[in-house]
Amino acid sequence: MSVELLNGIKIVENDRKLNTKASEEYVHVEFTYENPKTVLDYWIPVEYRRTGVSIKPDDEEQLYSYLNNVYAQLDPANYDNWLKKQDEYWASSRSDVTKPIFDTLKDGKWHCRNCDINNPNFARRIQDLKEMGYTIATHINYCCPVCQQKRSTRLLLLPIDRVEIAGNGYETWSPALRKRIIKVLGGIDVYEGTLSAHLLPDHKFSEIRWDENTKAENPDDMTDDEIRAKFQLLTNQRNQQKREVCRNCFQTGKRGTIYGISYFYEGDEDWDKSIPVKGKEAEKGCVGCPWYDIQKWKEHLMKLIKKK
Repeated sequence: MSVELLNGIKIVENDRKLNTKASEEYVHVEFTYENPKTVLDYWIPVEYRRTGVSIKPDDEEQLYSYLNNVYAQLDPANYDNWLKKQDEYWASSRSDVTKPIFDTLKDGKWHCRNCDINNPNFARRIQDLKEMGYTIATHINYCCPVCQQKRSTRLLLLPIDRVEIAGNGYETWSPALRKRIIKVLGGIDVYEGTLSAHLLPDHKFSEIRWDENTKAENPDDMTDDEIRAKFQLLTNQRNQQKREVCRNCFQTGKRGTIYGISYFYEGDEDWDKSIPVKGKEAEKGCVGCPWYDIQKWKEHLMKLIKKK
């Protein structure tokens, strides 16, 4: 192996730390710096979809190269310059509700959600920060010695460069295209089969399985057929439910069900191990799952019922 860890880096544990709620993985490290002597105890995200970081457990060379890069950025000598850049960024930002959360986390230290973050919608605010390109480690089921909460959450924002190119991994669309998607799809809630004025365009292919080469543009002149192939309409509640189902599938290899009906028009409940778990090719593994294309799943199910 050609890449070696810098002298100031120590991997504390071989097993990765997991955040199952966000499908994130971290490596527990100690970073030691001289002049003055400083030891930082950090979890460094190595599976972190929003900034495009995805390092396989057996890719030691990529891991070492990434840790060396992060180690250099986290040198306390760089902090003041990093903070100045963030001040400039926030001066042009309109996200006033998220700024107090950033102000709490910007010191690059671990913070208990119960002790330090007084916000009833803190999960949404943390998501906002991630979507801005910040790298945040999340320790769930944390036993806090201060507030005595045994199942708290603590958070660590790494004072490293925001990732603006990879962004949050999500595609966006213009207001005009959003209206057109809803019109083309008839304003019908595909889950309930009813008309609704409160629907969201949902990507059939779940974002959790995207990689840096999967994200694509959604031009206003997309054809109707392209829209039908790529999107379906769901309420926000069902959209969130689908995200949880897809997250569980990504973590366990077990595909989801709707209405508790274990029917798949292609494949079965197990993810096809011959198909990659991420990237454009991964979409093939979603085909047949009821959540991937709810309308098509219903149609196949109705054909099966009529045959009987």
